[in-house]
Amino acid sequence: MSTPFISLSDIPKGNVKWIDCRFSLQDPSRGVKQYEQEHVAGAVHWDLEKDLSDMSSELGRHPMPSQSDLKELFERSGLHQNDFIVLYDHGGEPFAPRGWFMLTYANFKNAYILHEGWEELKRSSLPLDSSIAQPVQKQLDIIWNEDIQMSKEQVKAVVSKNSGGLLVDARSEERYFGEYEPIDPIAGRIPGALNYNWERLKEAGRFKKSDPNLKAALKEEEPITVYCGSGVTAAPLFAMLKQSGYSDVKLYVGGFSDWIRTERIEKGRS
Repeated sequence: MSTPFISLSDIPKGNVKWIDCRFSLQDPSRGVKQYEQEHVAGAVHWDLEKDLSDMSSELGRHPMPSQSDLKELFERSGLHQNDFIVLYDHGGEPFAPRGWFMLTYANFKNAYILHEGWEELKRSSLPLDSSIAQPVQKQLDIIWNEDIQMSKEQVKAVVSKNSGGLLVDARSEERYFGEYEPIDPIAGRIPGALNYNWERLKEAGRFKKSDPNLKAALKEEEPITVYCGSGVTAAPLFAMLKQSGYSDVKLYVGGFSDWIRTERIEKGRS
């Protein structure tokens, strides 16, 4: 697996496939509108809810797309598994990491999350465009990396200690402790989970190059399964753990919104 994050200055000259992942949870149509106004020349747009989630599923608020849907997305995006791929959003957001996670699940080895955001891209020397990209569709033979995602049943085995490892909740402390819940109908956390707010991964509105506090907080224990409300903000935590050298990291995409449909929760500070 490649190091997840890359800076503009480290992108090699030559053929780079760009993926625009701009999105807004407050206004789901904003990202595609921004893409249609201007984007890196040749970039395709991946929408969190139309491309990177299966909103028809009941397994959480942003459920994992099927393998067939992801394969179709990658093929119509003109991607080949040897391509050098860079995903961007506004910077310091979870949407490019979400797209990167899906590519990692499909064993793309040269996919990267751009450290900078859209404003830095606009000021760079990269050509910009407003036309909708029409890439040549590729046929892919994908071997899926099942080891990086967790089902509810697998998480239950960790909770019951029938399986080893740590559960790490990427949401805010208030949501983790069950003191405040703005989205889900039940407040709290998955029993036994630790907390590491994904916002701690940022500095000055961008993801840090690395986060030394992670290993101190998690004691370098593996395997680690990260989750959040619906698998979106856990994606940057997954990526930063990989950036920090953890090898056995998984993501429970269903997250808390899937867990609470059938399972007990824990809350409080004691």
